[in-house]
Amino acid sequence: MRLFVTGGAGFIGCNLTARFLGRGDSVTVYDNLSRPRTVHNLEWLRSQPRDAKAAFSFIQGDVRDAAGLQTAMSDARPDLVVHLASQVAVTTSVINPREDFEINALGTFNVLEAARTMAAPPAVFFASTNKVYGGMEDVVVVQEPTRYRYRDLPNGVSEQQPLDFHSPYGCSKGAGDQYVRDYARIYGLRTVVFRQSCIYGERQFGVEDQGWVAHFVIAAAMNRPINIYGDGKQVRDLLYVQDLVNAYAAAWDHLDVASGQVFNVGGGTSNTLAIWSEFGALLGQLAGHPIPAKYADWRPGDQPVFVSDNSKARRVLGWEPQVTVRDGIQRLWNWVVANRELFGQ
Repeated sequence: MRLFVTGGAGFIGCNLTARFLGRGDSVTVYDNLSRPRTVHNLEWLRSQPRDAKAAFSFIQGDVRDAAGLQTAMSDARPDLVVHLASQVAVTTSVINPREDFEINALGTFNVLEAARTMAAPPAVFFASTNKVYGGMEDVVVVQEPTRYRYRDLPNGVSEQQPLDFHSPYGCSKGAGDQYVRDYARIYGLRTVVFRQSCIYGERQFGVEDQGWVAHFVIAAAMNRPINIYGDGKQVRDLLYVQDLVNAYAAAWDHLDVASGQVFNVGGGTSNTLAIWSEFGALLGQLAGHPIPAKYADWRPGDQPVFVSDNSKARRVLGWEPQVTVRDGIQRLWNWVVANRELFGQ
């Protein structure tokens, strides 16, 4: 198989690329290398052992460049396009909504058009987000001693939850989400949308406003300050990156039934964690000492809880998470500690 991965030098992209190269597939990575430290991931990809049948190539390009993207994709002749390139931070989208729109909404449109107009259109997989569901103010949340929980959603949030794009980021990703879905209906393009929860794992260079799990792990390992916005009881379901890659692989293997579908993919009810009232203690165990943190006001639109209902992905794709939160965070901690030189100022 031939893959074309936009944002392939990013955190998810490099892990997915390495997995498919290991399967013997050929991968073209298309990335503008704008995010800090993605060059480290690109170097890592180039150094990875791979099957003799596999081929790896890199094109430095931007999804906002429709003509350049069209040429690169046509030359690569992929069977599958995995569209991961994105502006990923809510805070950044508020500061610069035009750039956020051009990368996330227009960039996704450019990917779809490049695929649609090829002689043999590839399948397109899109990394969406649970932020398309917005603040979910209609869902009742109960506060417990260390965490929040849904009162009436014991299995988490399903794909039937109404969409409610909140923030420029939610709007731009939501627009891409719906374009990808509709190109399957209108043009017959084989597309799959993954509405992803909190993804974490090795090769994630998290910062305060994006990739918070890795950001906390890096800060704790490097003795850097940690700020908690809100009371720290906010709950998220955490999905280890290799489990996410498994979901993409499962969708390709079941493309006949996955095509045109939208899937929530997250850690689910068995892999939840309160962002500091519970995670702080776990980090303290890994570090061997308590981890200090400073508290600040809640950030606008911050959900007190989000947990994904993975039932549809389990039923259609035969997929569910395999790595527990504790095991996954231990792996991330070990990687950060073994690669401290990557996290210098």
